[in-house]
Amino acid sequence: MAIREDNTSEEKKSLSFVEQLVEEDLAAGKNGGKIQTRFPPEPNGYLHIGHAKAICMDFGVADKYNGVCNLRFDDTNPSKENTEYVENILNDIQWLGFKWGNIYFASDYFQKLWDFAVWMINKGLAYVDEQTSEQIAAQKGTPTTPGVASPYRDRPIEENLRLFEQMNTPEAVEGSMVLRAKLDMANPNMHFRDPIMYRIIHTPHHRTGTTWHCYPMYDFAHGQSDYFEGVTHSICTLEFVPHRPLYDKFVDYLKEMDGTSDVLGDNRPRQIEFNRLNLTYTVMSKRKLHTLVDEHLVNGWDDPRMPTLCGMRRRGYSPESIRNFIDSIGYTKFDALNDVALLEAAVRDDLNKKSCRVSAVLDPVKLVITNYPDGQEEMMEAVNNPENEADGTHGIVFTKNLWIERDDFMEDAPKKFFRMSPGKEVRLKNAYIVKCTGCTKDADGKIIEIQAEYDPTSKSGMEGANRKVKGTLHWVSADHCRQAEVREYDRLFFVENPSADERDFHELLNPDSLTVRTGCYVEEYAADKKAGEYLQFQRIGYFMADPDSTADHPVFNKTVGLKDTWAKQSKK
Repeated sequence: MAIREDNTSEEKKSLSFVEQLVEEDLAAGKNGGKIQTRFPPEPNGYLHIGHAKAICMDFGVADKYNGVCNLRFDDTNPSKENTEYVENILNDIQWLGFKWGNIYFASDYFQKLWDFAVWMINKGLAYVDEQTSEQIAAQKGTPTTPGVASPYRDRPIEENLRLFEQMNTPEAVEGSMVLRAKLDMANPNMHFRDPIMYRIIHTPHHRTGTTWHCYPMYDFAHGQSDYFEGVTHSICTLEFVPHRPLYDKFVDYLKEMDGTSDVLGDNRPRQIEFNRLNLTYTVMSKRKLHTLVDEHLVNGWDDPRMPTLCGMRRRGYSPESIRNFIDSIGYTKFDALNDVALLEAAVRDDLNKKSCRVSAVLDPVKLVITNYPDGQEEMMEAVNNPENEADGTHGIVFTKNLWIERDDFMEDAPKKFFRMSPGKEVRLKNAYIVKCTGCTKDADGKIIEIQAEYDPTSKSGMEGANRKVKGTLHWVSADHCRQAEVREYDRLFFVENPSADERDFHELLNPDSLTVRTGCYVEEYAADKKAGEYLQFQRIGYFMADPDSTADHPVFNKTVGLKDTWAKQSKK
């Protein structure tokens, strides 16, 4: 019994605070023991890794407690929303590995919300205000001083009903009127000071077209949509903490309208807030991400430098690595700035298990094996993934003329340089031991060719191959390779916390965030890999073919290096 109690205690400790609250509700029998969550993105941009944290929580809780997580698009602002964003949100959630129970739209409830607003007007709980947005903002006061009531606050119910209907006509002028809830202009919570419920927008809606000209605000639509759908736990981020009393208040009114106000403690959504995901050298603001795209400061929403899920997918991140990273940082009630190096470490750890090892030379110099027979070719066996024997092997052709990395040769090498230099032996991976015999330079003194001799008895797998040498180099055959373009990425911003920097964020962009290498060489096996296939360029890092690749022009994105070199560079 004691062991069981200890195990239970440990299990409780491993639960997030959100899961603990859910378990408390289940133990109390709330909502009939049902668990229903929802992920409610606004279709006004592409999902980023911050959304991934919410997705993992919303879908994860439902899955863990045998519930359902629905997807609901918060499409209440047609001026910023379109079907392109809807489609990409669907793709990103599926790529992360989650399945929704149902798909809903806030626009599904426009008539219900309208009817609810009319009920509130009839109850004297809402009124049409004809002040400007600036006047309304000024009259709201401050957190320490009460607001001033609108001059329209006590207009007759019949007049409010007539004007509200007028707001939903093509003739209504945007900004001329809003519908406000009549709550408490002295409440210390600013969200309670007669919040706006409806505003006029004439932009056609991506689903309802021009049926509506008057649209609900987020705070008026969100909790009600949860209530209509039977959501039990509305899990969101910390910025919605001050919105929670208003969320509950509107649900109270809904239940009163439905005649169920006697059971307010049950069968109603419970809002729970957790900390947002913030990353160093990254911005998560949709407004700023839109600016990056719209001003062509990046190459679209799926630019591999972007924190968007489609950008990370294009760069070569795996969905498992993102989920593992989110699990590792956890959920708390306190906002924090997470080091992007932790994300990259999670990516390395996952890709090490699943990536195919191939050879690529990014800064090539010719290596000629002078005693290797002219015209001879050998097929060497290369292991696809030493972490998984089932991944098998592939062949790589060895010939007299090879390409190696320029950095792997040094004419006057220090004692601890274990790569290629005159008089020293190294192993060519999966092939032979070779000894460097010299090099050739051009008129400017640049090395254009390295010469070496091979030991025919040292082929990998042969008896003589056991002779130890300290260096092993990768290579590709100059006669059996493909020229490729390689795109290497650095931090998009050069300051650690660009969101907190008071300078214009344009000034914080890293001018060296993208380096394009041309004239690289990859083995033929690698050149035919497609986007979505994880690769490790041996001794360099993890890569993935870019959708821009063609048969004649392979393009690869560097996902992440084999080791974290950023920390060392940033200290210099």
